[in-house]
Amino acid sequence: MKLTKQSHACIRLEKDDGRTLVIDPGGFSEADAAVGADAILVTHEHPDHFDEGRLRAALDANPAAELWTLRSVAEQVSAAFPGRVHTVGEGDAFSAAGFDVQVHGQLHAVIHPDIPRITNVGYLVDGALFHPGDALTLPGQPVETLMVPVMAPWNRVADVIDYIREVKPRRAIDIHDALLTDLARPVYDRMLGPNGPGVGGAEHSRLAAGQSVRL
Repeated sequence: MKLTKQSHACIRLEKDDGRTLVIDPGGFSEADAAVGADAILVTHEHPDHFDEGRLRAALDANPAAELWTLRSVAEQVSAAFPGRVHTVGEGDAFSAAGFDVQVHGQLHAVIHPDIPRITNVGYLVDGALFHPGDALTLPGQPVETLMVPVMAPWNRVADVIDYIREVKPRRAIDIHDALLTDLARPVYDRMLGPNGPGVGGAEHSRLAAGQSVRL
């Protein structure tokens, strides 16, 4: 399948037959990030991952499109799209537009002890690609491609390095990067790349918004 990076935490996956799945079209991603999708997955309710306007635009554009997400998001949009919004949680498995999806994880990473933790789930797609949302959740099995949240209020580069080492993917691709300035991006590239402290042999890459790669 083809992976196209959208801005921040949003990615678009497309099979050779054109079926398309989009994960986390939030407020930092393009306004049309989810338009054209046959299936949409949302990891949690934070606005940089869930934007109701972007979801509605995609679901209105394709009456056959469906959404899979956790309860806190589903409750906000299910009434407008009866039968097309599915609530999922850890341990669930389902097929979305021909993509096989497994759900892993329960909670958002700790931002600060005084800030209550919300629910967050990660999605393992076709047993090959894992998008963890806002947590360093383990996918429960070896994966070819790990989408890595490189910059967030809740993580450090040391945590990111250890996460990649523990998952041991063949390739690690950055997401959750809208908060990085152009000055900071090369620093992260060096830390996670072959000249850094090492990420367990994973091939690290960063895609610009709109850039695609074959998986």
